[in-house]
Amino acid sequence: MPKAMTLRLDDDLAAELEAIARIENVPIAEEVRLALASHIAARRRDRAFQARLKASIERNEEILKRLASD
Repeated sequence: MPKAMTLRLDDDLAAELEAIARIENVPIAEEVRLALASHIAARRRDRAFQARLKASIERNEEILKRLASD
């Protein structure tokens, strides 16, 4: 199920986004989705981000295990 979100942009960024969407003849929301998908794909390829993600997962696993213990 799609999730609706609110996004606040400064005037310059909003104007640039609107211009790109208009030139590409797509809704602004579609341009935002494409940009986010590209950003997420870049993070998946980023070794430094992946290392931070793994460390975060490990910390959270430890916390969850402590919370689950009797």
